[in-house]
Amino acid sequence: MFVQLLAATGVLAVLTMVPGPDMAVVTKRAIASGWRDGLRTVGGITAGLLIWGALTVVGLAAVLAASATAYTVVKLAGAVYLGFLGIQALVQSRRSRSAAPAPAVPAPVGNPWRTGLISNVFNPKIAVFYTGLLPTLAPSGFSPHIGMALLVLVHAVLTLVWLGGYVLVLAKARAFFEKPAVRRAMDRVTGVVLIGFGIKVATSQP
Repeated sequence: MFVQLLAATGVLAVLTMVPGPDMAVVTKRAIASGWRDGLRTVGGITAGLLIWGALTVVGLAAVLAASATAYTVVKLAGAVYLGFLGIQALVQSRRSRSAAPAPAVPAPVGNPWRTGLISNVFNPKIAVFYTGLLPTLAPSGFSPHIGMALLVLVHAVLTLVWLGGYVLVLAKARAFFEKPAVRRAMDRVTGVVLIGFGIKVATSQP
């Protein structure tokens, strides 16, 4: 049982470190507003994972994964939100270019925790991931529900540690990222990446 749990943790760790919409959202927030808002965004993302995990354990995520209509509604809502965040970053880059050098660039609007939560909750791939992969990784020594709940907690902790550490690394280099030219470039890159992920989510299949 311990070996199975260790192997499952390794698989989840690899999947957690693969760059995706969550990392793009965290990058945008941490660079624009600092490490505190970055960590709050990570907290919202982690809360979103726990919500998906709870839905998976009670079986509702499986319904979403199996329903083409429900999947489409959630994925389009998520795609629109990621697109909104991307456009916001691109607009911010234009404002910072036209602004005088002295004033600080205003922080993004919206609660960072809520931003992380919404970006994760409206990612239907999490439902597919949890309902399709977690049952195959659940240790055999537990009941299916307890085994999947345990893996959800493991994934949430891994996400919290990985993205939280990533935010702190960005904070160490924030002086570099606050240079106007670098800030504009990062806003443009994260904006394009977020819009790209929005398109990917919108065109994805269950």
